[in-house]
Amino acid sequence: MGYLIWDVGPDVMWETFRRLSWKVLIVLVFPAWIVVVLDTLGWRFTLTRPPRSFFHLLAARLAGEAINASTPTASVGGEPIKAYLLRPEVSTREALVSVIADKTTVVVAQVILLGVGLLAGLRALPLSHPLMLTMVGLLGLQTICVVGFVIVQRGRVIGGGGRLLARLGMAPRVALVKLDGLDQALSSTYVERWRQLLVSAWYHFLALAIETLEIYLVVRFLGEQISVTVALAIGAFASAARFFSFMIPGSLGVVEGANVGLFAAFGMAGSLGLTCALVQRLREILWTAAGFAALSLLSVRPASRRG
Repeated sequence: MGYLIWDVGPDVMWETFRRLSWKVLIVLVFPAWIVVVLDTLGWRFTLTRPPRSFFHLLAARLAGEAINASTPTASVGGEPIKAYLLRPEVSTREALVSVIADKTTVVVAQVILLGVGLLAGLRALPLSHPLMLTMVGLLGLQTICVVGFVIVQRGRVIGGGGRLLARLGMAPRVALVKLDGLDQALSSTYVERWRQLLVSAWYHFLALAIETLEIYLVVRFLGEQISVTVALAIGAFASAARFFSFMIPGSLGVVEGANVGLFAAFGMAGSLGLTCALVQRLREILWTAAGFAALSLLSVRPASRRG
């Protein structure tokens, strides 16, 4: 990020943010709050008996995503936190099944977004363009990853991992029973509740698509021209870069570099792409802080006797 800012020019970046002025506050809140609500609805459809309070579910998701964004845990470190924060209203097994299934519907939505982004990109770039060919290849690779992810889950890999740990003397027998039960519950979810999972993927896709409005708003606030379809294509392609850099906390540096290259490919200044990426970082900082606040609030709730 430091190199990109130096390459584009600190004075250019400062002037760009000066032109944005107070309007950057709009982008930090909108459309982010809509994205948060839609993602929470997507998670809700993976739960058999969701919490009575939608705010509780939303707060738990914010807390988990804050952990995902700020720790080197390959974007999955916050998932057990989400499950833990649903207690005692939701059983641990059901909560864990829901976060695994929700993670699956999220990556399915990312594949759909990239496909839609390719169609949107065709309005500005030919299919023979190196960027478009690269994204077609990434779409195929993403599809293979998602299919493999689902097959592995259906193959009772959780219990298998537990048995491997038991052979190494690292897991008690009672843990194996619980892991096998989790495998069974996860497998039955994909068989019996596939319609709800499709709805979940739809909500996550809507969230990802609406998130690309950030790009459109920032560019328009700067007085530059950009179409909604180009903003959608850039957002979808940047999401693909984030997908394959999941092991880096927040995909730091990857998204910034991708944005500069993507804006250049669509005939716009790289400084615009870097500005969009930095505004996105400011938004992530704001909502990550909100997630840690939610984590604190949920963690200090009076525990039930059962809990």
